[in-house]
This record gives sequence, C-alpha cells and structure tokens, in this order.
Amino acid sequence: MRRVLFNLALMLLAGTPFAAASSATLLLEEPYGTLGFFTATGHAAVYLSGVCADSPVVLRRCASGETGIVLSRYDGVGGYDWVAIPLIPYLFAVDRAEDVPLFADAKMVNSLRDHYRRKYLAEVAPDGKNGETPGGNWYELVGSSYDRAIYGFEIETTSRQDDALIEKYNALPNHSHFRTVSHNCADFTKDVINFYYPKALRRSIVADAGITTPKQMAKTLVKFNARHPELQFSRLVIPQVPGSLPRSSAVHGVVESFFKSKKYIVPSAIVSPIFAGCVAAVYMGDVAGRFDPARDAMVFVAGSALDQPLAKDDRREYERELKSLLAETDTSTGADKSWERMQSKAQTGFDEQGHPFLQMTQDGRVVRVGVSAGNIMNGAAPPQLVRQLLAARLQSELRHGLANGTSSSEVARDWKLLQETVSEDQPDPRLTAARTLQRTDALRGNRP
Repeated sequence: MRRVLFNLALMLLAGTPFAAASSATLLLEEPYGTLGFFTATGHAAVYLSGVCADSPVVLRRCASGETGIVLSRYDGVGGYDWVAIPLIPYLFAVDRAEDVPLFADAKMVNSLRDHYRRKYLAEVAPDGKNGETPGGNWYELVGSSYDRAIYGFEIETTSRQDDALIEKYNALPNHSHFRTVSHNCADFTKDVINFYYPKALRRSIVADAGITTPKQMAKTLVKFNARHPELQFSRLVIPQVPGSLPRSSAVHGVVESFFKSKKYIVPSAIVSPIFAGCVAAVYMGDVAGRFDPARDAMVFVAGSALDQPLAKDDRREYERELKSLLAETDTSTGADKSWERMQSKAQTGFDEQGHPFLQMTQDGRVVRVGVSAGNIMNGAAPPQLVRQLLAARLQSELRHGLANGTSSSEVARDWKLLQETVSEDQPDPRLTAARTLQRTDALRGNRP
C-alpha cells in the first residue's frame, strides 16, 4: 500500500498517466472478436514511460512533458518486427486525452484510427493505390482500448537502462519474424522486460505447452516483484471504452483456455477421457490459471492520475438515481441502445483544432455533437441529444464496471455533465439547484 501511495504522489506532482519516475509497464490485453473465440490468450505489449520515438520505428529519450511509448510486436505491419506508438494514441487513437470519445461504435473507431494513420503512420501503413485505407493489421497499433480491457503491471526502471534499450533496438534490424509459437507478442514483451531485469519473465512448459503467453508473463512479473520488494511496483486496469462494440473476454493461458472452452474440452473428453483428465490435472495445478490480473488494481484515467475503482454500493446508487433522472426528463432507460442507433447514422468529423464530433440530422436540420468530455458541452447541439449521449455512457460504464473496472472520478464527472444538460431544459433554476443538491447528497450517502 505504501508503494502505491508513493507512486500516486509522484503522478500527481508530474501530471503524467503512470509514475513520474522511469518505468516499464507490462500490458496484459484481453482477447476479443473472432480470434478471441478460438484462443483466449490475448495480447501483450510494454509501455515505457521514459522512452519516446522520432518515428514509429526510431526510439529516443523522452523530453519534458512527454509520456512515453507502447512498444509491441504485431504480425503483418509494414514488415516491421516492432512498432512504437505514444501512449494515448495507442489506447484511444487520438492525440489528446480530452478527445477520447465518451461512447464509441465501430464506425467512429474506424474513423479515428484512419485519421491518426493518415497523420502519423504513413511509414508503416501507407494509403492504398487510390488513396483508400489499407488492409492488414495496422489498426491494432492504435485504439486498443476500444476493443478490450487492459491490465498493467508497472515496475521502476532507470534512465541508464532506457538509454541502453534505445541504443540496442535502434541498432538491431527491425524486420518481422513473427511466429505464433516462438516469436509472438508475449515473447517480445518478455525480451524487453528481461532486458531491464534479466530472467524476470519466463514461459511455462507445463501450463502453456512451452508457448510464451501474456498471462504467464504478467504472473511471473508479479512473482519477480515479490522477490524484490525494494523495487517500486503497481497494478492498474485500463477499462474498455464504453460503447456498442462487444466487450472483451477474460484472458487465459494455453491449457486454461483449452480446459475452460466447451468447444475443445467436451469433444476431447468424449474421444479421450484420459487426455481430458490430464488437461484438467494440469489446470488444477497451475497457479497462473487462478491469477487475477485485476487484483488490487487502480483505474487508469486518460490525462490524470490513477483512480479508485467505483464501489459496488456507489454503482447501485448511481444506477438508481440515473433511472429516476431519465424518467423525469422523458429519456429512454435504454439510452445506450437508443443512442447506438442514432450514432450509427451519424458521421464522424474533426473540427479546426482536431477535436472529433458527430454530425447528424435532427428535425430536418444538421447538428454537431461533441463526442468527448472536452467538447461535449461546447457546441450548439440540442441539450436532449447531449443528454442521450451522456446517459448512454453512464449506462454502459455502470453495467460493465464490475467486469473490467470503472473510475469513480469519471462516473462523477459524467453524472455532473448529465445534470448540466437537465438544467438547460429546466424553466426554474431554483428547482434545478434543489434537485441537483438532493441527488448529490444522496450519492454521498447523506439523505435528509
């Protein structure tokens, strides 16, 4: 607990997302989509707070105010073995934390990713022959938090170690040799962390059949810290952005994934009960299979310090108050589904400052709705549209908050913004103030 408070103090002083001192954070990313259905091992990457990049493939030391890069290996991205992306773009496909959308759908995410690619990633993902968006896996470089929840395991490093890593990776040939079994994303992550702390991470021959997996890397880093308590260490969760995209699923190891999947274990038990029994025995003896990546994790908030996760009692109180407020304002209690339908017909645009917005038609006229906390209240959009967007976000983050973490401060911010949209529709400001005070007291547990 003392180490966590120390890290939080450093972050508040420096205004950086993670710890102010140089650090390496192993990112354990949940599986999603079709690939996640067949294999639940997820993805691994490394966030380096003291290392930045002149380009996606040239590293350098960070200047004052810069927040580092995420270094990762993907298959089929410009022929490169690794690519470096700044932290906020890697998570959200935008340059600034204040531009992260409050509620995302697939069309908006595609637009944000392509907008960022055209500005910064021409070297690794150039336009198609006719200027169109290229195919391939480049989309995995930016906006990872729209697809899945991510768990972070941060350990302190030194500037001397950062300099040595920069020199090594800039000098080595950066040519892809990705192989699922022997040179995958977890192997790359293992190599980077082991560069800082030799032999800290290791694969499991038994639990993962010798394949390096993201979950095993996270587990061994936690065990390494237990053996070296003198090193500053912290755990965090980066929630999946609220929206209509399917939620990611729990990350597993190889044997664990096989054992917990009915599509694999049931046929195996029928064909060979002995084999299935062996799988069960290996799983029951595997400590990594019971490793909980969310344990004791603080919640990442873009552009701010780590935050406490929303408590169960607070979540239930927010849900009750939200339902009451929506009923008073004639807003659908299924606001997330209603907004999802409206957003699917809108177009994502970017203003002169690069802030994203939605352009949609209402009552025969074209309106713009800011999509982030930084611009949602700055436009001329009708209050009821803004209210629907905020209600959709709150319903989504409250519903999924227990699964992958929800920031208590972000929920409070969203609730305050929602109340501001209600006040714009109220004819009597005294009534609005009274209702706002009553709800605030209720959420604090101070009912009259």
